[in-house]
Amino acid sequence: MPATIHVDRSTPGRFRVTVIEGGSQSEHTVSLKTGYYEKLTRKQLPEEALIEQSFRFLLEREPKESILREFDLSVISRYFPDYESEIRKRLAA
Repeated sequence: MPATIHVDRSTPGRFRVTVIEGGSQSEHTVSLKTGYYEKLTRKQLPEEALIEQSFRFLLEREPKESILREFDLSVISRYFPDYESEIRKRLAA
């Protein structure tokens, strides 16, 4: 069963993400700069949709417990160089 991901905006550009999977949950604080959001989505989808799909991308590669507790969304591409191209494909589908 896929993880349940809740994305809630806490302040402009900052989101609290809760991942529920396997009977446990993890919480994360994610920041998202406007320029990076526009680069990946061209403003075609809500910021929350980008963050949710980004977490789905991460969960395919590592357990929720390995995801940083607090990070800027742009750091994903440092760990996974295919992130930006893959996330654009997913969001276009």
